[in-house]
Amino acid sequence: MHIKYFSWVKDQIGIESENLIINEKIDSVIDLITYLKNKNEKYNKAFEDLSVIRCAVNMEVVNLDNKINDNDEIAFFPPMTGG
Repeated sequence: MHIKYFSWVKDQIGIESENLIINEKIDSVIDLITYLKNKNEKYNKAFEDLSVIRCAVNMEVVNLDNKINDNDEIAFFPPMTGG
């Protein structure tokens, strides 16, 4: 699974992207977030308030309950604003 982080999410975690091989059962974006939050305090802080986290799976914005699989590209970012 390839995971990308943008904006302050990237700043909080300290990396731009990572490839993960997860041996646990991860079925949805929220399952992935729970897994990441348990990695360390940086992830826990970045995903502390899920109301300010948006996610895209394979470049399509999705809800946090969206199903995912091992071959997906997952991106996390703050809400986008228009102008």
